[in-house]
Amino acid sequence: MSIFNVLTLIGGLSLFLFGMALLGQALERRAGTKLKELLGRMTTNKFAGLLTGLGVTAIIQSSSATTVMVVGFVNSGLMTLRQAINVIFGANIGTTVTAWILSLTGIDSKNIVVSLLKPSSFTPILALIGICLYMVSKESKRKDTGMILLGFATLMFGMETMSGAVSSLRNVPAFQQLFIAFENPVLGALAGAVLTAIIQSSSASVGILQALSSTGAVTCGAAIPIIMGQNIGTCATALLSSVGTNKNARRAALVHLSFNVIGTAVLLIVFYVVKTVFEPIFLTQSASLLGIAIAHSVFNILCTILMFPCVGILEKLVCKMVPDSQNPEKFNELDERLLLSPSLALEQCRRVLDKMACNAVDALKKSMDCVIRYDNQSAPEIHTKVSETNRLEDSISTYLLKLTSKQVSEKESATITEYMKILGDYKHIARHAEHILTLSEEMKEKKIVFTGQAIAQYRKMTSAVEEILNLSYNSFSKNDYTSARKTEALHLIINQLRDILRTYHFIRLQKGICSIGAMSVWAELLLILQRVSDHCSNVSWCVLNTFDNIMKIHGKQRLFRDSEENISDENYKQVYEYFAEKYDPEYQSSKTKIQVL
Repeated sequence: MSIFNVLTLIGGLSLFLFGMALLGQALERRAGTKLKELLGRMTTNKFAGLLTGLGVTAIIQSSSATTVMVVGFVNSGLMTLRQAINVIFGANIGTTVTAWILSLTGIDSKNIVVSLLKPSSFTPILALIGICLYMVSKESKRKDTGMILLGFATLMFGMETMSGAVSSLRNVPAFQQLFIAFENPVLGALAGAVLTAIIQSSSASVGILQALSSTGAVTCGAAIPIIMGQNIGTCATALLSSVGTNKNARRAALVHLSFNVIGTAVLLIVFYVVKTVFEPIFLTQSASLLGIAIAHSVFNILCTILMFPCVGILEKLVCKMVPDSQNPEKFNELDERLLLSPSLALEQCRRVLDKMACNAVDALKKSMDCVIRYDNQSAPEIHTKVSETNRLEDSISTYLLKLTSKQVSEKESATITEYMKILGDYKHIARHAEHILTLSEEMKEKKIVFTGQAIAQYRKMTSAVEEILNLSYNSFSKNDYTSARKTEALHLIINQLRDILRTYHFIRLQKGICSIGAMSVWAELLLILQRVSDHCSNVSWCVLNTFDNIMKIHGKQRLFRDSEENISDENYKQVYEYFAEKYDPEYQSSKTKIQVL
């Protein structure tokens, strides 16, 4: 083998690994929402978890990536250890798909129809289509589709290049002796584990083994132990990713290692016994690309069948390896391992943002109550919720900024922008809660008391604000278009109500039934509540933006923000009239009150 063959081999290996990474990343971006749906089904039962792991790994072409994501989910508290075990089992089967795809390069036939199935026949066409989609199309989904085709073409070209580079080794005695040594099951498994741990991909190491098998020097007896060892080597990625995580996340990584070590040990013993006692002829024959793919699948399926009934035992084993401590651990709500999959990272952000929104809304409701009925116990609760809101806002914004540095689709980029806006609005709502609490404490300290009429009007205003808080939260949390539209109508009513209540207070001041101190607090309270309404409207607008391309409603909604005179949509008008009759004391409607929900 000349130096030029070695250089060609290095080039082919580089293209092969690059193509595999490119293909996996593009597939993951293209199937982002489907990936979320698959992972959402993992909680139903153990078979669903198994199929989820299989499906996700088949999509992203990497069991290591799936396991890293699982570790991230467990670390963030989104998945239990038992659920993680089932997904990991499925991931080991899903990773065998790559070997079947690569086995197509071994097709050898003079039949034109069969020859067309060989990648060297159709890969150039796929590459041409891929580069056209990637360079010409402006739509992110088409670009990702083009990247998938280019990744596949690069992967196959690298495979063909490697096979061609090592073809001259078939007549090299030293090379043949090397694989004869690997027929020792222990040495073969060790070699497979080391190679896979270095390149951190069992799919890639199986592909390299398939390329070497094209020389004819790799026997089935040498290939099978190497395949078994590859499953142990692929655990290195998950183990490295578990460093610095909580106990359950480390246990999930150890489940991956234990599963593969136990499965390999048992089947390696079975293989050794069969080889020694029965001496099957096929073990001395040269391994083919298809044969390696079959062996890879059979081994992983047998491991899963062997360990699937022992999920509980495996869970107890890793819990003993990583025992519980007396101090309860906190979950890392935003795990950076999930940044590898932007769609899943955004879903995680949404969950934490939902929690932040709940804290801000609860804090504001409690603070509004403190104005009329100050409670010493509510004050520390409000401060705690505001502090938690600020902490979550800082964590989410930092996480989203890190996510922007990844390769995200146009839709994901738009979602990141919307989440950043919503973050700011709920942060301000929490600050307004603290401000209202300060005003209530000032009223208590200075013994400022509102009149009976002012209290009734304040309750009317806070009732409207509480409803708009609920509507805007539902619009975001449930992605509810109807609630978002109602928020816009109520926002207009609250703006009008603020002006009306401020006028009423001026009248009370003129009549001498209200103090200057109460006037100052009243005006500030109304301003704060109106600003809360503004932030609620902003949150709902972010929801309305998601319907922009489908519903085309922005032109009308923009008019709705301006004044009552611009209301032209009948459904919106009905909602507006309902809220006006409910909260506006000066609203006179000639129509019968229309019930909305």
